[in-house]
Amino acid sequence: MDASVVDRAFAPVGPYVVSAAKVAEFAAATRWPGEGVPPTFPILLLNDAMLAFLADVGASLERIVHGEQRFAYRRPLAVGDELTATLRVASLRTLGGADVVGTVSTITDAAGEVVCEAKATLVHGGGAA
Repeated sequence: MDASVVDRAFAPVGPYVVSAAKVAEFAAATRWPGEGVPPTFPILLLNDAMLAFLADVGASLERIVHGEQRFAYRRPLAVGDELTATLRVASLRTLGGADVVGTVSTITDAAGEVVCEAKATLVHGGGAA
């Protein structure tokens, strides 16, 4: 992967409306025992941001291992929130022939307020992208 992607922000994805039906479906699928919107729920939107990033840089999803994911919230998500995510590449290094990419995605609501920030580590193996 080309080093020029570091500090580059990619086109926002969304909006994604948090619906009660999707929250219930996600909570059941992940066996979320709590109340409200599960804290990992934004992964639905972040998946779209990651796929757009990979397509933009010519990387193959089939060669990606998702190494880590963290969420830092400014406020809890709520049903009815309209979310947009903007992915930025924070770091890139090569390790054992694989590209290790650190991303930071900022998730905002319809008013443009930051709801949470998601950090991920992606490992792209098997050659240059």
